[in-house]
Amino acid sequence: MKSIGVLGAGAFGTSLAVHASTAGHHVVLWARRGELVEELQASRENAEYLPGVELPASLRLSAALDDVAQCDIVVLAVPSHGFRETARAYLAQHPAQRPAVLVSATKGVEVDSQARMSQVCFEEGIATDREVRFAVLSGPSFAAELARGMATAAVLASQDASLATDLQEELASATLRLYSSSDVVGVELAGTSKNVIAIAAGMVAGLGLGHNTLAALITRGLHEITRLAVAYGGQPRTMAGLAGLGDLVLTCTGGLSRNRQVGLSLAEGQSVEEVVGETHHVAEGVKNSLAVSRLARRRGVEMPITEQMVKILHEGKSPRRALADLMGRELKAEAEL
Repeated sequence: MKSIGVLGAGAFGTSLAVHASTAGHHVVLWARRGELVEELQASRENAEYLPGVELPASLRLSAALDDVAQCDIVVLAVPSHGFRETARAYLAQHPAQRPAVLVSATKGVEVDSQARMSQVCFEEGIATDREVRFAVLSGPSFAAELARGMATAAVLASQDASLATDLQEELASATLRLYSSSDVVGVELAGTSKNVIAIAAGMVAGLGLGHNTLAALITRGLHEITRLAVAYGGQPRTMAGLAGLGDLVLTCTGGLSRNRQVGLSLAEGQSVEEVVGETHHVAEGVKNSLAVSRLARRRGVEMPITEQMVKILHEGKSPRRALADLMGRELKAEAEL
């Protein structure tokens, strides 16, 4: 079995490392903070990000990137705002004589550049003079459930068909079923955009607006995500699969969703600053609402739910007023994209 390095010891990075180690891989889990590594080594539990899950004895922990450099596969599971820095630092350590196989487990887009993580990896590969073979892993996969061995299905997308197949066979297990795809753009944009809709779903639940409203939000949110993905070259059928509809439904309805929890807290009257400041977990949808809306404007894509979320999260608009504005929009045919 191939060795795997996981960059990022947050909830999902730790979960992936636990899963791969349990499946029999040699795994190195890298954390940026040396003190966190010491805590994990002493307790064999990531109490800060993934409490209650024991770290396998075989799982190696490190704060040194060169400990990951010899791994066959490297998974980047860091927040989107720290992705470029981590990719650059790692690639500088990666042996120049062999391609770097990088798998992004990050569901986000850079806010300032609007670059997807695939674009970031290739840009940093050029900057560090390293050949990069890239894939993205996405789908409905709560970290705590994956780490505990609950059956999970996800998508591995790469423009390199042989790489997608190799990674699919290498990383799949009895509890993780993986489907291959060539639609990197669609998978990345679906994973980014659904977090914005999930915050809106939390607001709907927090305001007590009922199942009718939630069902409408999820359905129309999927329309928005599809429009954006197609505008950038994504495939519509991807949006009906695990990376699209599957992840959207999970994040909008599941109690473990961080983005949904942000919406619940905002509906209760907390400010965005209070909600973000009270947790060490990252809710990608807050910052990425800006990135998604900018991507949409760049291609003239209409995303009314996302635009209202930007107004709520960054301009102080009330959730109830945003809902009223959405309901009062011009009537249209449902099939319009």
